[in-house]
Amino acid sequence: MDRNKTSQFVNAMWDDSIIPQLSRYIEVPNKSPGFDPDWEKHGYMDDAIAMLEAWCREQPIKGMQVEVVRIKGRTPLLFIEVPGDIDDNVLLYGHYDKQPEFSGWKEGLEPWKAVIRDGKLYGRGGADDGYAVFGSLTAIRALQEQGIPHARCVIVIEGCEESGSFDLPHYIEKLESRIGKPSLVVCLDAECGNYDQFWCTTSLRGNLVGTLKVDVLTEGVHSGGASGIVPSSFRVLRKLLSRIEDEDSGKVVVDELYSDIPAARLKQAELAAEVLQDSVYLKFPWVDDSGTPAESPYELLLNNTWRPTLSITGADGLPSISNAGNVLLPGTTLKLSFRLPPTCEPDKAAAAVKKVLDADPPPFSKTSFKVESAMGGWNAPPVADWLASSMQKASNDYFNKPSMYMGTGGSIPFMGMLGEKFPDAQFLVTGLLGPNSNAHGPNEFLHIETGKRLTCCVAQVLEDHCQRA
Repeated sequence: MDRNKTSQFVNAMWDDSIIPQLSRYIEVPNKSPGFDPDWEKHGYMDDAIAMLEAWCREQPIKGMQVEVVRIKGRTPLLFIEVPGDIDDNVLLYGHYDKQPEFSGWKEGLEPWKAVIRDGKLYGRGGADDGYAVFGSLTAIRALQEQGIPHARCVIVIEGCEESGSFDLPHYIEKLESRIGKPSLVVCLDAECGNYDQFWCTTSLRGNLVGTLKVDVLTEGVHSGGASGIVPSSFRVLRKLLSRIEDEDSGKVVVDELYSDIPAARLKQAELAAEVLQDSVYLKFPWVDDSGTPAESPYELLLNNTWRPTLSITGADGLPSISNAGNVLLPGTTLKLSFRLPPTCEPDKAAAAVKKVLDADPPPFSKTSFKVESAMGGWNAPPVADWLASSMQKASNDYFNKPSMYMGTGGSIPFMGMLGEKFPDAQFLVTGLLGPNSNAHGPNEFLHIETGKRLTCCVAQVLEDHCQRA
């Protein structure tokens, strides 16, 4: 593959076709079904997938078949087949559903409005993960434009990833014979440590989500007349949380949520920390960035990728400040989100947390922890020599720097599913979610230049995959 021709072709595709289409896609508020239970009625999923389907059908790719597959009551799935030149399969994955709006967008920026500033495309869902189908087909086209052979490619773009991919298993079962047995899986829904290199994700954490509820009274009462006798439901919650998390360090104290960190992952974290240094923590929008963490970048990376953590992501029972009177609240509910190490057993972790939180409720109180979902993480198999060499060549050719490996603190449910189903497959899990790109939060953006280079890198890996024998 002529890298100059590849760069010219990919850059033109991004500038003339992909960015305009992504901008239209960003403006569709197709929130994932977990955040929009009435998604079928609203029709935004249909609008988004129709837009992607139309663009795909316009691409002059030899023998390509594009289909929107539907199962009643489930988000539609975009399924694309591209015939190959060898008897082998590659599966490329992405999703088109989006997180909700969130607040705090900067002036001139909105979740459902595409804005280009300083080489970045702002708006919800561009980098997470609308670009995936565009990047996948453009990488395949880059090969075909130069007459370079590739394996049969199957592209799966789902509409439920942000809700835990609960629709996806039904489609995988339905399409199993058409998917085949891939020897390479390419996922374009992951992170990059910086925008200067080609990054490969080697592990993903699991996720345990549940609601912790404390009820003390049947109704609210005057805080002056009851406090000192009736405990605050918030204080009871705080005491329960101390059973599972050290409030000073944030360390989870339930042993069942830990697993051993493989030596190879420790080494990769060490190398990533050497490259990223203080950007490991400075990439976040701190209200005051003048402080220094108590732990090194290396330890922070391990905290984020191979150790359990707890986040409080929501609350019920707390009135807004403007509506908060002098009332002792009858009860309070918190939503707990645990990130689990990649090899931690999620059901075992869920049972352990529930046992700790439900035990010995304080007098006169009712407490309960309800598990909403528990899904495992993913730890990649060892990288084959051909794939390691291909990623190194691609990174040097298109970024002028070596490729890097790192774990990721988030979850992609499909990867764990595929890892079990295709244990012999190689995995290239990569993406555009780099420093400050802020997926799921305000001011989410896609780094356009990295999108172009990443597309070229995927084309290189597809070429090398075909030639590896």
